[in-house]
Amino acid sequence: MKRHQTILDKLDEDKHVEVLDLCMILGVSAVTIRKDLKFLEEKGLLFRTHGGASLKNPYANDRSIIEKEKISVIEKTGIANAASAIISNNDSIIIASGTSVLALAKALDPEKCLTVVTSSLNIALELSRNKKVKVLQLGGFVRQSSFSVIGDYAIQFLDNMSCSKLFMGVDGIDLEFGLTTSNLEEARLNQRMINSSNKLIVLADSSKFGIRSFAKICPLNKIDLIITDKNISQQMLKKLEERGISVQIVGEEIKND
Repeated sequence: MKRHQTILDKLDEDKHVEVLDLCMILGVSAVTIRKDLKFLEEKGLLFRTHGGASLKNPYANDRSIIEKEKISVIEKTGIANAASAIISNNDSIIIASGTSVLALAKALDPEKCLTVVTSSLNIALELSRNKKVKVLQLGGFVRQSSFSVIGDYAIQFLDNMSCSKLFMGVDGIDLEFGLTTSNLEEARLNQRMINSSNKLIVLADSSKFGIRSFAKICPLNKIDLIITDKNISQQMLKKLEERGISVQIVGEEIKND
């Protein structure tokens, strides 16, 4: 059916489509589109999501940091370099856990004096090599899959602290559900980090958009800036900007619809 092919072509371009957008493109009702998406999902051609469909499974599973480090390496390096450029000398920042922010730790300007608060053991170890960086390692229970700490000790430590920026990686960015991660305790810690920071900067390669993981961190309106790579779709970028979210693209031009 031509309508089905149009849906698949649009999905191939944008990686994620919404029912209302497909209604406008195809000139049919939402009921018809939902039936089409159900049919295509049963054929194994897409995954249905809340209000739309995705080319890949929209629900992120918990994976070890060792596995994640091998994914989107070039994109994460470019994102990290861009994030490093907005950090000022004598800044006090929080760097959460994950491979995108670990790349940031490796990309920091060695000549800048910084105070860095982190929940990540890997990031603390990386930064401890730099004599100009003061590292405050949060305490708590260690998550073996991420080599980061979680729990009330880490949360309480942040209560009396205020930093200029929080750099955070996520497992998913969903337009309706917001920022998510696979672990509920890590989401709680991320929420407190947001409260202890003046700005929230999310480092996320384009594969994270349209993905929803188990634990909600915060709605999208908490974000001050997203730094991502050139493969983010024009449609996703437009919807983020409509919500007042600044997005910095690393690399070449974004993908057109």
